[in-house]
Amino acid sequence: MNILYLHAGVWAQLGERRARLPHALLLTGQKGIGKFALARSFAESLLCENPEPSRAACGSCLACGWLAQGNHPDFRLIQPDAMADEDSDSAESTGKKKPSQQITIDQIRDLDDFLHVGTHRQGVRVVLVHPAEAMNRSTANSLLKSLEEPVPGTLFILISNEPERLLPTIRSRCQQLPVPIPERTQSEAWLAQAGIKDAGRWLALAGGAPLLAVELGSGDERDLLDALVDELSKGHRLDSLAAAAAVDRVLKADKRPAPLKRVVEWAQKWLVDLVLLSEGQKLRYFLEQKSVLRDLAGTSNPARLLAFSRKAIQYRMQCEQPLNSRLFLEDFFLNYVALFQPARDGN
Repeated sequence: MNILYLHAGVWAQLGERRARLPHALLLTGQKGIGKFALARSFAESLLCENPEPSRAACGSCLACGWLAQGNHPDFRLIQPDAMADEDSDSAESTGKKKPSQQITIDQIRDLDDFLHVGTHRQGVRVVLVHPAEAMNRSTANSLLKSLEEPVPGTLFILISNEPERLLPTIRSRCQQLPVPIPERTQSEAWLAQAGIKDAGRWLALAGGAPLLAVELGSGDERDLLDALVDELSKGHRLDSLAAAAAVDRVLKADKRPAPLKRVVEWAQKWLVDLVLLSEGQKLRYFLEQKSVLRDLAGTSNPARLLAFSRKAIQYRMQCEQPLNSRLFLEDFFLNYVALFQPARDGN
């Protein structure tokens, strides 16, 4: 599955920058559309010693071999430890501290030696920061020093799903390149090539994001999503405490990064569909739950629904902090069930 097929236009724009590279690029766009894979491909093409006519990396030269093994001396990937390929189970079983969900200031400071020695192959050096919004203010300010005093021959590529969360000074030091959602026909063809059945359904749930649709269609995200939908579908019949316990069990079993944040993101999409149906509009995400959502919209309080949708933004911010997931979910479900009124006989 070639990510360049989905983003040929953006790839062409990146190619135009090869002759005169900026010191920093900021790739922005919706989560799950392939920004990281696109940025990684561009970094590989810059470090490749024998790029193809399409300017993609050849995959066979010495530099490409180093990149494939994760030890190219002129490349650094800066990301939260929780996103690294680590065995989370071993960390928990040995009582070690859980990997950080944030990019730490030490990770940025560790770039000093890398930035101030010559490149190994007399070419460009590349630093990939993903996702850029995972930096807190102190970390961002530390990175800002490198962006304000760029080292020749160095390219920073920042990737962000939520660029509005970045410091304005960070954004101002980067050339911004928006990455759009791929065309639906392209995404469906790409998903079919990946062996994903019922691509339209998963693409709708993913909000048009093909890489997220692959996760859904292949089952990687399904347990978490199914547990949440089972509870949200109950409306006024939902038992808040039991719902929190059920979803929390799945959360605890999910070893991928930020499971609670993903729950809130799915809940926000569910609320969007409820609002759309309450206003007589078409569904956007949960196509298979159309009848359930229609019934829920008919028994919901529109004013409360809009207010709760706004509150869900706060929930999303809160869940990025260390907290008790069970208590968090109890509060969420208590407020959710208050949106609905029991259907009256004869109505």
